[in-house]
Amino acid sequence: MEEYNKIGDWIGDLPKKGKIVFSKEEVIRQFPYMASNNVRNVLYRLGKKRKIQSVWRDFFAVILPEYGLKCIAPPIEYIDQLMKYLNKDYYIALLSAAKFHGATHQASMEFFIITNSRILRDKQEGDVKINFVTKKQIPAQYITQIMTNSGYVNVSRPELTAFDLIIYEKNVGGINRVATVLSELSEVMNFENINEDFLKSLNVAIIQRLGYLLDFLNYENLSNELFKKSKNANIKFRKYPLSVLSEKKHLSDFQINDKWKVIINEEIDIDEL
Repeated sequence: MEEYNKIGDWIGDLPKKGKIVFSKEEVIRQFPYMASNNVRNVLYRLGKKRKIQSVWRDFFAVILPEYGLKCIAPPIEYIDQLMKYLNKDYYIALLSAAKFHGATHQASMEFFIITNSRILRDKQEGDVKINFVTKKQIPAQYITQIMTNSGYVNVSRPELTAFDLIIYEKNVGGINRVATVLSELSEVMNFENINEDFLKSLNVAIIQRLGYLLDFLNYENLSNELFKKSKNANIKFRKYPLSVLSEKKHLSDFQINDKWKVIINEEIDIDEL
């Protein structure tokens, strides 16, 4: 183990070794002669000088010059290492995943992570917020790994991203924003490899809403493939509202789409791309 006299020097050399995150435990192992309180104080001072950023309790990211004057590490640079440190399954989801797949029109300063852990709280640093969304089961077969500057990260495939956008409509700003993202995301979606068991695991209304929106956006091939898969899986459609956030309460006043049995309780108005 290479010897250093100062914690700051050790941290400053980490990026040269391809490492931009570290834990307090690593510092203690590197400087075993230092008391834990002294280590904590040094890390606090380095944080004040914007040399490092505490991204979680006792877990830090090195602030690189390319992060600019805000001196804030982008979550994409450390999220995989953080989730491994926390020993939690995860994937980058919703608007953040859609951005990876080319749907950049509705890109957000918020960073969305889906995990199967209920104990992770959202974290804000400056104008960047990490949103942790809990899901009981992580569908690993619909997650891909994408290379970033700091290594691979787990990202939902376009099809899973689409379902999640419907499921977490409230988290991303409503059905119109969902539709706007889908209008770009649909260019790279393909339902042919979606397993029928996966469809059965979903709330039926999620499938119906997504199918209706795909038809509305003129992606009939995608819509028809989803419809066929649903029927082959013996999924029964029932009448469900298009938006769960709509303030229009009297559902009997709205038209029902014959194909998807969706009650059109919200007028879709996508942003111009």
